[in-house]
Amino acid sequence: MATKSTDRTLDVREIDGPPFDDIVAALEDLEAEHRLRLIAPFEPEPLYEVLDDRGFTHESEEREGGVWHVLIEHA
Repeated sequence: MATKSTDRTLDVREIDGPPFDDIVAALEDLEAEHRLRLIAPFEPEPLYEVLDDRGFTHESEEREGGVWHVLIEHA
């Protein structure tokens, strides 16, 4: 996935409580040509099946300090 200027970022480390509803809301607002960059303190493996079921693709990368970046876009 190449870098696009249409990336939006959701850093779930800044959310107080479970981030699932915030992630779903961001996905619902995601336009077809945009991508969502999800930043999490752990690999959000349970989310991957939800993304697949909702017609999204994703690419995950663990970065320094165990922080995960997941790029999400419409399939």
